[in-house]
Amino acid sequence: MRGLDGEADGSRHDGGGDGPGGDDPYRAGRRRRRRTVKAASITAAAGLVALGLSMAACSSGGTGSRDEGAAGTHEVASTGPAPAPSAAGGQAPAERVDPIALLKADPKIGERLKTDLKPCVADAYPVDASYGNLTNSPAPDVVVNVMTCGDAIGIGTYVYRKQSDRYENVFMAEDAAVYATIDRGELVVTKQVYAEGDPVAYPSGEDVITYRWSGSRFTQHDWVHNDYSRAVGDGGVEEPAPSEPPAD
Repeated sequence: MRGLDGEADGSRHDGGGDGPGGDDPYRAGRRRRRRTVKAASITAAAGLVALGLSMAACSSGGTGSRDEGAAGTHEVASTGPAPAPSAAGGQAPAERVDPIALLKADPKIGERLKTDLKPCVADAYPVDASYGNLTNSPAPDVVVNVMTCGDAIGIGTYVYRKQSDRYENVFMAEDAAVYATIDRGELVVTKQVYAEGDPVAYPSGEDVITYRWSGSRFTQHDWVHNDYSRAVGDGGVEEPAPSEPPAD
């Protein structure tokens, strides 16, 4: 589960890039082709290039610049600012909000959580915020996850939908080890499941619940339960005690 150092979610959320090396044919791990052209061929090719440049200069009035035609593929990049990308589907760009202010002003949240919501270090709160389209609202919805400072364990997740000039709480789950994300327009809530004796870092499993917006509220669409293996990592599996050496 992500803590204050994890960016993410998401983080967060969520981009892949091309693999290392891109389209460069001379990237590490690949050798350049050996030149096998004879010197005479190189001289002849150089002469043809020079002749072509001379003819191009004549056709453009002797200036050497092109009068018409498409630009080459190696034009110098513009130094001006790049145009801002338009929002897909007509939705407005994500407006950053103060998640702490949303939580403290939310009448649906209990006073105990509001009182306990304090910075972990300096002004860094254990709160994640994600923006995306969940409710088909013109403005992006906001998913806020509240965690503990020490273990970064989720203790509450909240979804806010913009109504006129304010944000309204349209979903909340205040459970131990809960965390919500946005996945292709769906709200995915993950809850860690602990059996008796499980350490905090090693739950026995998880419930993954998917919600979809239906009219004026979220409804459950899917549910998946995963059991974690206790045979890997430090899941609390006791190793057999070493056998005693045989007596002489």
